[in-house]
Amino acid sequence: MVSALAHITIDSADPYELGTFWSQVLGLPLNDDDHPGDPEAVIHLDKDRVILFVTVPEAKSIKNRIHFDIQPTDRTRDEEVARLLGLGATQVDDRRRPDGSGWVVMADPEGNEFCVERSQAERA
Repeated sequence: MVSALAHITIDSADPYELGTFWSQVLGLPLNDDDHPGDPEAVIHLDKDRVILFVTVPEAKSIKNRIHFDIQPTDRTRDEEVARLLGLGATQVDDRRRPDGSGWVVMADPEGNEFCVERSQAERA
């Protein structure tokens, strides 16, 4: 027997605000019944798995031990980095290489790190 991944849970100061950011990043809507000030917010990845944003009292204080790697589907890595900066992300580190490979380390509005990789088209 094995376990199935049901939720990816992200601690946050403002679940609705952080969920809205990630909703825009992923192009997936928040639950219709999620509202500002709610103690949690949900994005459905598919019918069985969700990203769950929950309120916690403490602020993020150390580097993430797990993070998302995202890959743009309809633009280049560099175009996606620019879009994410416009949504409120910050650039933490630039790991792009002269040959076009590599990634960019970014942080969401609450400081959670994630990486932006090249698109499939760029890898081809």
